[in-house]
Amino acid sequence: MFVDNVKITIESGGGGHGHISFRREKYVPNGGPDGGDGGRGGNVIFEACTSINTLVDFRYKKTFRAEKGVNGGGSKCTGKNGEDLILKVPVGTLIRYSWETDEQNNPVGLVMADMKTPGEQRILAKGGRGGRGNQHFATPSRQAPKFSEDGKPGKSYQVTLELKLIADVGIIGFPNAGKSTLLSRVTKANPKIANYQFTTLSPNLGVVRHDQGRDFVLADIPGLIEGASQGIGLGFDFLRHIERTRTMIHVVDAARIEGDDLTPVQAVEKINAELAAYNPILLNRPQIIAANKADLPLDEDYMAELEAFAKARGWPIYKISAATNQGLTELIRGISDLLETLPEAEDFETNYETYFEPERTGEAITVEKIKEGRFSVEGPGIERLLGYTNMADERGFAFFQRFLREKGIIARLEALGIEENDTVQLYELEFDYWK
Repeated sequence: MFVDNVKITIESGGGGHGHISFRREKYVPNGGPDGGDGGRGGNVIFEACTSINTLVDFRYKKTFRAEKGVNGGGSKCTGKNGEDLILKVPVGTLIRYSWETDEQNNPVGLVMADMKTPGEQRILAKGGRGGRGNQHFATPSRQAPKFSEDGKPGKSYQVTLELKLIADVGIIGFPNAGKSTLLSRVTKANPKIANYQFTTLSPNLGVVRHDQGRDFVLADIPGLIEGASQGIGLGFDFLRHIERTRTMIHVVDAARIEGDDLTPVQAVEKINAELAAYNPILLNRPQIIAANKADLPLDEDYMAELEAFAKARGWPIYKISAATNQGLTELIRGISDLLETLPEAEDFETNYETYFEPERTGEAITVEKIKEGRFSVEGPGIERLLGYTNMADERGFAFFQRFLREKGIIARLEALGIEENDTVQLYELEFDYWK
């Protein structure tokens, strides 16, 4: 089963909590705190893999979670780190943040990663940091801290996986023009071949082994008929797979044996109109015209018109017969020579914004007056402090108050006009101000 677009949720593991304990051994006075740290949560890692070419593994299972870190223990024992979760995806998979789609149901979320390189690994959800045990909070004036730090929660994202096959050449054309037959003749691919519309229901890949060692990858793109851009037939769901091709082979039924009224030139123009409706940039890619079924009687006037049409656009044209192998050697040699002169295809989305998790910079603490009688204090230092300070403990609360004064937070609140009985909000915590 070919699956090239799925929506999943990924979640990294939360960090383990720090431990609160004290060393108590016979004949060992003043053992002190020895609570160990919690382990780091597991990361969610994506890996580009050449051995798979579909996203079917993500079709039924929708949520993927990495392992949590283990809590710390006594005797300064650190908890075990959570196992990383490695998700293998086909080369060419685009990973987008969010499940948003446009009117044609195409993903539009910001890009987190583009898995173009075989074996490439990307950490997209970092595991939470493990909390520190109470051994880290001992000071000369606080020799028995009864608090530790909680582990940080993991990150959770809803992401869309969108596969764009990596191929050098895309084969386009009307159904029954001979695209699948051509692919089967020049590669070891075995696409389904029959005399009815939409024989090919998913893209097929094949590798052409050139006699001079210049191998390249072909992709047969199904579903192109007039009106595909309006959803007729298979629509243009599979056109994303030629976005990264460097050139296209436009297979034309030169013998016109399918009984339609289109001339070869009209057939090319109809397909190119659908490409333009999908994305006009596709028309900037060079095309090679493969006039197929040349073993049958051809209308010389139509062929002359097709040759003039191709020449005016600088496109090479080859008369071939995929059924009898006529002209295939020349076609493959021409494609190989053309690829030698072409750069790597530019992705349509070279200007897309890249999603990234904002990194905390510095230790900035924000002190604001929300409204009359109410103030807020936020910042990385405050958040960490609340994570490991036991407010129910008298010494812990005294430590908290001293921190606010030493960091100048109390002075900043007073500068904003705080008065007794006003409320100060620190994330989920609230307290009344008294001098």
